[in-house]
Amino acid sequence: MAEGPGGEKTEQPTAKKRSDARKEGNVLQSKDVSTVVVLLGIFCLLRILLPYIYRDMREFMIYILKLCGADGASPVTPRLFIRFLFYAMKSALPLLLTTMLLGILGTGAQTRFNITFQKLKFKLSNMNPLNGIKKVFSLKNLVELLKNLLKITILIVLLYTILKDDILPIARMINMNLLSSTVLLLRMIFDLVIRVCMAFIVIAFFDFLYQRWDYENGLKMTKQEVKDEFKNTEGNPEIKGRIRSLMRQRANQRMMQQVPEADVIIRNPTHLAIALKYDPEKAGAPLVLAKGQDQVALRIVRIAEEHGVIVMENKDLARAMYPMCELNREIPAEFYGAVAEILVYIYKQQNREDMLL
Repeated sequence: MAEGPGGEKTEQPTAKKRSDARKEGNVLQSKDVSTVVVLLGIFCLLRILLPYIYRDMREFMIYILKLCGADGASPVTPRLFIRFLFYAMKSALPLLLTTMLLGILGTGAQTRFNITFQKLKFKLSNMNPLNGIKKVFSLKNLVELLKNLLKITILIVLLYTILKDDILPIARMINMNLLSSTVLLLRMIFDLVIRVCMAFIVIAFFDFLYQRWDYENGLKMTKQEVKDEFKNTEGNPEIKGRIRSLMRQRANQRMMQQVPEADVIIRNPTHLAIALKYDPEKAGAPLVLAKGQDQVALRIVRIAEEHGVIVMENKDLARAMYPMCELNREIPAEFYGAVAEILVYIYKQQNREDMLL
C-alpha cells in the first residue's frame, strides 16, 4: 500500500482530488484500447477501399508506361510528380484522417476529452535520475513489459498457425497468376489481422481494468490529506467554531438590547426566562423578544428589573413555552390564552397605578 505524509493512503479520493487530477492531465486511459480502436477501424476501412486503391495504382502505372512510350523531349517530371501526389493523397488521405479521428475518439472516450497543458510545463523533478530509475523498476512498467511479451507471443503463435495451415496454398502460388496469388495472400493477411484484433481486444479489456485499478489506487488519500483538504475548502474547524461563537455573542447582545422593550418576562424562576411584547397594531400575537436559560435567563431578568419591566414567575408556562417559541416570532397559538391572562393582569395593574398618580 502506498504511503504518504499522513500515513497509508486508505481513503477514497474526494471530488476536489479528482478535479485537480484532471486539471493536471492525470486521467484514466488505456493505450491498448485506443490501439485496438484504431486497428479495427483502419482494417475495416482498408478492406472497403482496397479495390479503389488497387484501381488508382493500376491507373498510375499505366500512366507511367504511356509516358515512357511517348515521343518528344517534353519534360515529364513535373506532370509525373503531380500525378503521383494526386494518387498518393487520394489513397492515403482517407486512411490518415481515419487514423487521426479514431485516435482522438478512442482517447477522448476514456478521458472525456480532457484537454490540459500541465504536462507540457517544465518540472525540475523530471530531471532527477533517481525518479527515472524508480519508474523503470515500477509495477506499471513491469505490467507493460509483460503485456508486450504477451503481444509478441500471440503474434508469433498466430503467424505460426496461419503458416502451418496455409503452407500448401502458399507453395502453390508459384504456379498461379499474379492476381490470384495476390488475392490469396491478402486473404491470409486479413485472417491474421482479424485474429490479432480479437486477441488484442481481450488484452485491452484486462488492461483497462488494470489501468482503472491503478488510477483509483494512485488517487487514494491519507486521512491527513482529507483533513487538510477539508480545512482548505470548508475552513479550519477551530476558526469556524470561533466565528460561530462570535455570532452567538452578537446575537445575544442584540437580544439583550430588546429586553427593555418587553411588556413582561416569564421566568422559571432562575433556569428559564422569556421576554414578550404585544403590539396590536404591528402583530396579531405577542412576540418573543428574548429567551434564555441559566446565566442568560438571569441576565434577562436583571436587565428587565433595571428598566422596570414586569417579571412574572410561572414555572409550568415557562417550561412549556421555552422549547416551542422562536426569537422574533409570534408565540404559538396554544399559549394565547395563558399569555393573554398575564397581559390583561399587567394592563390592569398599570391602569391602577396611573389612576393613583
